Amino acid sequence: MERQVALVTGASSGIGEQTALELLRRGFTVYGAARRADRMTPLVDAGGHAIAMDVTDDASVRAAVDRITAEQGRIDVLVNNAGYGSYGALEDVPIDEARRQFEVNVFGLARITQLVLPGMRARRSGTIVNISSIGGRIYEPLGAWYHSTKFAVEGLSDSLRVELEPHGIRVVVIQPGAIRTEWNGISRRSAVERSGATAYAAQARALVRALEAADRSSAATEPHVVAATIAKAATARRPRTRYATPFSAKFIVGLRRMLPDRVFDLVIHRVFAPTKADLAAGEAHSAEGRSSDGERVAA
Repeated sequence: MERQVALVTGASSGIGEQTALELLRRGFTVYGAARRADRMTPLVDAGGHAIAMDVTDDASVRAAVDRITAEQGRIDVLVNNAGYGSYGALEDVPIDEARRQFEVNVFGLARITQLVLPGMRARRSGTIVNISSIGGRIYEPLGAWYHSTKFAVEGLSDSLRVELEPHGIRVVVIQPGAIRTEWNGISRRSAVERSGATAYAAQARALVRALEAADRSSAATEPHVVAATIAKAATARRPRTRYATPFSAKFIVGLRRMLPDRVFDLVIHRVFAPTKADLAAGEAHSAEGRSSDGERVAA
């Protein structure tokens, strides 16, 4: 039996790396793509292929798809994993950074999907696995831009699923919850960089503390758990439309489905509530800001 060919984006670390390795173990020919191909040594050592690719660079994406098609003749499974989380109050985040999040998390995903689809349609088979997040179903303070991208991925995937079903192509959404990867640290740092010294400083400190607690909690899990779910979806004869993983993610998504907006707001307020120390620090930053404004006016 001919080996299926999989392309996994964002394969240099975390969920993407573990997914590429898991698909290799399951007999796939695997191409991992990331901006830094040198970080995919474990994949190459295991028998996979590494491709340098930036999902926001059209020439780079085209070259990657063309190479795989030339070498293997097809792509059977596309795992759209590349993405990142950038936090900060909407008022504080520059529009250029907001655009970049959409370029990576949404438009990059859509572009590589566009390039893979003609081959899948011609064979009337293929699976597209889009890595969303429980953040595509819930929301957090200071996460407006990140959650917007994941809500967009959810809507894009739903439309794409019914659009491609007549052509024999399956579309699956994966919704990871708290996973111990680089994502959490990057998100925390961005919240502090963008809003740690603004009127939203107290909320930024509370967010960082909540994300740190999530990373340490027993509800958090390792990337290989998500990778196993992705591989299950990629190999199922009739995969579900969505997989929330791990169990804590299923619980949170289920809770959001059941609770009215205002009630869920109360849950979010409780989880991300600033402490007295956070509020005091926030007041100090506001006072410094007012003082600086006064000095500038006086000058």
